[in-house]
Amino acid sequence: MYPAATALDLLVQEDGLTAYVGSFFQDKKGHIYLSCPFLLIRLNRPFLPVIFLFDIGRVLLDFDFKSSLAQLMPADTRNPDERLDRLLQRKDELEAGLINAESYTRWALDILGSHATASQFHQAWQQIFTVNKPMWHCIRKLAADGHRLVLISNISTLHCPWIFDAYPEFSYFESAVLSFETGFIKPQPEIYQQAITAHELDPAHTFYIDDMPQNIAVGKRFGFHCWQYNLHNHHAFELWLEKALKSKIAP
Repeated sequence: MYPAATALDLLVQEDGLTAYVGSFFQDKKGHIYLSCPFLLIRLNRPFLPVIFLFDIGRVLLDFDFKSSLAQLMPADTRNPDERLDRLLQRKDELEAGLINAESYTRWALDILGSHATASQFHQAWQQIFTVNKPMWHCIRKLAADGHRLVLISNISTLHCPWIFDAYPEFSYFESAVLSFETGFIKPQPEIYQQAITAHELDPAHTFYIDDMPQNIAVGKRFGFHCWQYNLHNHHAFELWLEKALKSKIAP
């Protein structure tokens, strides 16, 4: 009839007497019903869960590659900044799955002039993150309110699946679109198309949050509701989110 796990009874009180009027129910599509003893009324403005596409870096977690990787170089290394820049220039290849982690690690250690082991390099690559606590507060609330949460990230096997064990909060996300698995990196359109297809996204009811303007530009072309996140102005995101969610309540 109306599949709902719970119902809310509606009571009317007058002259000290409480009368049972009916119960509220919500179906799978978010429509709200008032069930009376002899009448079933469908109310307007149902709750519509929204799908959120979240970037990881500088949205959910801040990061600093250079400070961590610099520790792998001997103190007397010449041109350390140039070496780090050269290493990170190939990061896109790694995150697109065009080069495997083992090959990249050997090459990177050679570029850095480092005597570190592969395991030490992997650990330095992983220890770059800082939790963005205000955003995780929002994530918990969105999940509690029944919205769908999906990750979309440029990331490599040096971070996955390690990152999901290191930060259990990622369990709030039902799924993830990861660049090394797709063969494409943001802002390439193919990774967004794969996200839409694989997770049956309706861009008109999907909010996309990313810190990079070129990624946001492509997201808008796909029809997502986009917000370019600024790690240093989280309050602006919360104001936008509150307004955006209200606009998604259907008439």
